[in-house]
Amino acid sequence: MKPDHALSADEARDVNQRRASSPMVVHEVVRLQGEEELKRPILSMVLSGMAAGLAINASLLTELYLRMRLPDTRWAELIFLAGYPVGYVIVIMGRLQLFTESTITAVLPVAAHPDWENLGRLLRLWSTVLLANLLGVVIVAALMANEVIITHDQRLIALDILEKLPRQEGLQTLTLGIPAGFLMAAIAWILPSAKGSEFWVISMLTYVIALGGFSHVVTGSSQSAFLWLNGVMSLTEMMADFILPALVGNVIGGTGLFAVLAHGQMRSDVKAAEQDADAAPPS
Repeated sequence: MKPDHALSADEARDVNQRRASSPMVVHEVVRLQGEEELKRPILSMVLSGMAAGLAINASLLTELYLRMRLPDTRWAELIFLAGYPVGYVIVIMGRLQLFTESTITAVLPVAAHPDWENLGRLLRLWSTVLLANLLGVVIVAALMANEVIITHDQRLIALDILEKLPRQEGLQTLTLGIPAGFLMAAIAWILPSAKGSEFWVISMLTYVIALGGFSHVVTGSSQSAFLWLNGVMSLTEMMADFILPALVGNVIGGTGLFAVLAHGQMRSDVKAAEQDADAAPPS
């Protein structure tokens, strides 16, 4: 669509530039964040990823504390799931490295300059951050299972609650991981434009993940690890039915869908802006 014909050539060009610049600016901000992540030293990634894995367990703990105090009714779910965003708020606003955020931020530099070096840096980041996240999750799950940070009664209640949750098999976990990955990538994309509303963006979108029962590889691993360490499920079941399929689903949703669409939108906007600039009469 073209600007109103009553505008001067300079005004029309300014309108087109402003209209095209918004997604392009967001894309560039996210891409630069990804460049910073890709350049971080391994030790920095490990420590930040472990801190994120430790902190994300605040979601599980807050949910459990709320569930313990609410009646076993359907409407109670709307309240105790409000505890799910707590860990994400700590991690994202604290600038800790969470694997699912890097499915878009670290991918955009590779999409902008695809080569073997950038691909290698991406795989280095993903593997390091994911393993560090899961290590942090398992540490907290072990502290819970051994009643270090929760009481004996709280552990029994937590087991009772988690055992009653519907068990998902690999394919279902994968499909439920796709929207979770998409929503997490959306958070990373929206935050540069949030302008002081970061808390609400993170809380609302992660609350949707909880309401939908979607599979987030790191947060969901805190539940699976707790059940594994209490002998309710085997390590093989935890890996095959949750961690691996959730990982694939999150990558598909975050990289395969959101990052590709966002990068494709930016490329289209750049071409449109260039065409408008070429078609505009010289001033």
